[in-house]
Amino acid sequence: MFKLLFAFLLVAVPSIKAGTSASALASLTDPAKLATLKGERAVNPRLQKCVYWLAYAEGQGEKPEAVLDESAKLNKTAGAPYAGFLSWGLLENLKIAKELGLLTPEGMAELRQGKSATITKGQYAGQKAEPDDVIPVALCPELQNQVMNLELLPASLIRAKSDKVTDRAKVFAKELYEAKLLSEEGWKQVQGWPP
Repeated sequence: MFKLLFAFLLVAVPSIKAGTSASALASLTDPAKLATLKGERAVNPRLQKCVYWLAYAEGQGEKPEAVLDESAKLNKTAGAPYAGFLSWGLLENLKIAKELGLLTPEGMAELRQGKSATITKGQYAGQKAEPDDVIPVALCPELQNQVMNLELLPASLIRAKSDKVTDRAKVFAKELYEAKLLSEEGWKQVQGWPP
């Protein structure tokens, strides 16, 4: 009996672990839950936690893309443009986290708690990597609670960037507008900046 129970646990535990990351990501990126966030930068810890869960899943041998697909099914956004933009953004942030050396044991502990991890690689080593808006929320408040509009950057770059609209932000705004994820007013605001 004990051997049978132990064998069952060996089979069951990996499937529980496999679903943990997808479930966590589904909850963290659920549009209905994001819409209820209050306060400036309230969405930032969610990006950091998402990066943690993707890195954790990858460490468990899972493909981050598959985990994101599963999370989209769980929060019922699969097949929608939202899921595609979100997946692209989170995979980019996972790549940034690797390049900046954020995925150390200490960094993973910080990310899991929704905190900024310390950069351990490159010229910004020692600084914190913080979430920043791709499209400035000052121009498009409707993107305030959108994980897909965030990217991890060294703190000093964020301070230097301010609310500048980059060419990348203009392209991203156009893509979001065409996918009906950004209002016409928001798109025009970004395209016309600076006034």
